[in-house]
Amino acid sequence: MRAALSFEKLRAVYDRAAARYDWQHALLTLGSDARGRRLLVQEAVRPGDRILDVGAGTGSTTVLALKAAGSGSSAVLLDSSEGMLEEAKRKLSAAGLADGVEFRIGDMMELPFADESFDVVLSTYSLCPVGDPSRGVREMWRVTRPGGRIGAAHSVEPSGPTSRLLGGAIERLAWRVPAISLGCRAVEPLPTLLSLGGQILFERRLGVPLWPFEVFVAEKPAADRPPVAE
Repeated sequence: MRAALSFEKLRAVYDRAAARYDWQHALLTLGSDARGRRLLVQEAVRPGDRILDVGAGTGSTTVLALKAAGSGSSAVLLDSSEGMLEEAKRKLSAAGLADGVEFRIGDMMELPFADESFDVVLSTYSLCPVGDPSRGVREMWRVTRPGGRIGAAHSVEPSGPTSRLLGGAIERLAWRVPAISLGCRAVEPLPTLLSLGGQILFERRLGVPLWPFEVFVAEKPAADRPPVAE
């Protein structure tokens, strides 16, 4: 796995990209980023959920999640980039969903929340650029209540040797220009979640062949759940 950009570099890159992020990411993924968000929310969010969106960016996922969760729900958006959160505030306000929503500057690898604080924790394309995706997953797990859900959409390696070769060549070129790559690279957070005891509820690959995404949702088992018979 390619080494990540530094935290300070990533924050600066996303601050500068904030105003163009939505259309740039949609263009580079041929719109499959929006499909990943819709799938994630559809499979992860339940009515009345208390939602945490980590690496919330411009708030696109939170808008979908709050609409799906309906009355009685609430959301916290966390991102390291002030520029991205300013875009999120405008988007949530335009959608009439900003009341009661909390916006927090922070690092998803050191979440500033108590254990078991949320019903569902979401990450859409925010694990891809961070320095230690496994640590990010462990933090997401920590703040999810027993019986709650952790969901993510993230970049993965292309399938097949030819696609991997071509995808790798494109990535090497894009990596020279952080304004284009946004620091994203293929990551594998799911094994960490499984090692913690997560139970997969949904998993699917999507996107264009040379830069696909994986979408997954896992449940954090309730403490009083009986063990599964072998």
